[in-house]
Amino acid sequence: MIPQNDRGLLLGDGLFETLLAVDGDLPHLTAHLDRMAAGCAALDLPFDRAEAERRVRDAIPGEGRFAVRLTLTAGSGGRGLDRPAVPLPRLFATAAPSEPVVEPATAIVATTRRNEGSPASRLKTLSYLDNVLARAEAAAAGVDEAVMLNNRGEVACAAAANLFWIEGGRFFTPRLDCGVLAGITRARLLALEAVEEVAAGVEALDRAEAVFLTNSLIGVRPIARLGERVFAPHPRVEQLATAC
Repeated sequence: MIPQNDRGLLLGDGLFETLLAVDGDLPHLTAHLDRMAAGCAALDLPFDRAEAERRVRDAIPGEGRFAVRLTLTAGSGGRGLDRPAVPLPRLFATAAPSEPVVEPATAIVATTRRNEGSPASRLKTLSYLDNVLARAEAAAAGVDEAVMLNNRGEVACAAAANLFWIEGGRFFTPRLDCGVLAGITRARLLALEAVEEVAAGVEALDRAEAVFLTNSLIGVRPIARLGERVFAPHPRVEQLATAC
């Protein structure tokens, strides 16, 4: 039971990671713990890596495919915005069944913007309201995902995924300073392919031959329709989906 004075509950003061578990295996656990450790360093919060790993492993119910969420809050205490002098983070993990996604996605460009000027835009914090609102726009439009632009009008990400596109046979993805979370699957793809990290307006997606999403649960998921634009299957995206 989370107490009513928990700073994660009251202020979104904390971090989370969503990991894929398949038959008890956590294929990218190290990368997720590395990212949470880096986030804790940025937020000046202590992080017990061994305890985090124990909680993640203990949360896995058994055989099958699960989304495991590791949550770290800044704990209780401190009046208003001020933390106590020595924060005592609260750490817990939960798991839920997660079926593989096999169908291409449909998407819109959301009106909700990503704040590239906020340090939180590059951290997986407990304050995810902008992404929630963008996904609500997608749901209202009857599509799967929402592509988010930043306040400069540049492409940033999807509400729950990183974004890539192919133009002229070359791979592109938004730069981190566009307000982008450094995704775990994004990093693997950057290691596999020559990908140009750019700051680009939404017109880049109009010119694209293919657009696709990445995150730890979906791997690589092509977008079949973005607004009124329909994309045919692209062989290089299909190859990446197998590799990731």
